[in-house]
Formats: sequence, C-alpha cells, structure tokens
Amino acid sequence: MDELKNRVALVTGSSRGIGRAIALRLAEHGVHLVINYLRKKSEAELTAKEIRKHGVKCLVVKANVAVDEEVFAMFEEIDKEFARLDILISNAASGVLKPSFQLTTKHWDWAMNINARALLPLSQGAAKLMPQGGHIIAVSSLGAVRAIANYAAVGSSKGALESLVRHLAVEMGPCGINVNVVQAGAVDTEALKHFPNREEILENTRQRVPMGRLLTPEDVADVVILLCSDKARMIQGQSIVVDGGYSIMA
Repeated sequence: MDELKNRVALVTGSSRGIGRAIALRLAEHGVHLVINYLRKKSEAELTAKEIRKHGVKCLVVKANVAVDEEVFAMFEEIDKEFARLDILISNAASGVLKPSFQLTTKHWDWAMNINARALLPLSQGAAKLMPQGGHIIAVSSLGAVRAIANYAAVGSSKGALESLVRHLAVEMGPCGINVNVVQAGAVDTEALKHFPNREEILENTRQRVPMGRLLTPEDVADVVILLCSDKARMIQGQSIVVDGGYSIMA
C-alpha cells in the first residue's frame, strides 16, 4: 500500500506485543512512527531500532496515557518533530484481573482510565494534527461483548472504549477522520501471562478456532493496516472482529 508511505503514526503502548507488531507493519509500509511507552525504555528503543531498519523516522516518547498532561506533552513533541499526524492507534491497555466481587473502585478506575477514557484526550490531540483527515483505531478485545472469567473491569472498560469510538466516528467523520475498533481474540502476548487461567484460555481457543491456530499480533496488525488505507475510507465507527472465527462458534 504505497499510499501509506511517509505518513506519520502514533501507536500507544507499542514497545511490545500487539502494539509493537502494528508499529513494525506500519514501518514496512513506509510510515514514520511515534513509539509510546510507560515503563520499559529498553524495549521501546529496541522496537525503534527495528523500525528504523525500514528507512523511516521513529520518535520514542514516554507518557502515561491515563494522565492528560503527559498526553498533551506527547502531542507537543509530535508537532515539533513531524508537524502532523495521520494515524493514531490507541493500543495501550492495563487492568486488574479479578472476579467482580474482589474488585475495588481503584481497580475499576485504573482500567477505565487507561483503556477507555484515555482515547478522549488522545483523539483530541490527534485531531488537531489531522487538518486533512486521518485514521484513529482503538484496539479492543472480545471481552467488550463477551463475559470472560476475571475480566469484569477490563471487559467493561473495553465496552466503554467501543462506545466512545462510535460517538467519535459521528463527530469526526465530517473532518475526514475515520474512527474504528479492531476487536481481537486471544493472543498469546506478555499481557496474557497475567491471566490466572492462561493455559485454559489458550487450549480452549485452539479447540474452538475454525482457522485451526491461535491469533498472532501480526494478524491483528494486518487488519489495522487495512483500516489505515484509503480502501477502508467508508468503514466508520465499526468494531472489526479478528479472532479466526472463535466468536461465531456455539
């Protein structure tokens, strides 16, 4: 997709996992990257090193997307470096994995702030750098619409995230900004290792997926690339499910 060449993309939480895979796919298509991380600078720098091998620029920015001031400061850096933004991938996520009756309001607020609320200031900052239009894509999960063990807080926050995307899509569409969701099935990333029932989730997924294999970060990244292309310009406010068919099984 040559149309993506020389565009600029911000991928939050992109030092590892799905975010890293998305950033690398974008770099393969000639997109300049802004890598956002919170804790592990070494991982972010390694990702940036791989990205630069594709002959594109890469800016590494530390910022907690749940803190508005840090988000706005990040966009100031992007403005100084590139003076534009064409693609925002809201991927950074966190949350406590506990049954509902063990959750505290602190657990709830943490998940909501990072997974759902953060998209609001991120979109506001991105839109200011998208006068000619652009693409905003939020990474969600099947837990937004399905009940998953120990996933009450995170799943609820993902549901709120997808609702916000629909509202943003209506408001930003006239500005030429596409806003969509990629709703991913189970991917064996670092994040999944925090699930107490990880092995059960993986085995159940292997048995149920019609495509016969687990989802990879690259599978999710490929769909993101499609949504960033001009071919997806009339896909607006949608949640695109990428799960190998898992969710259609009875």
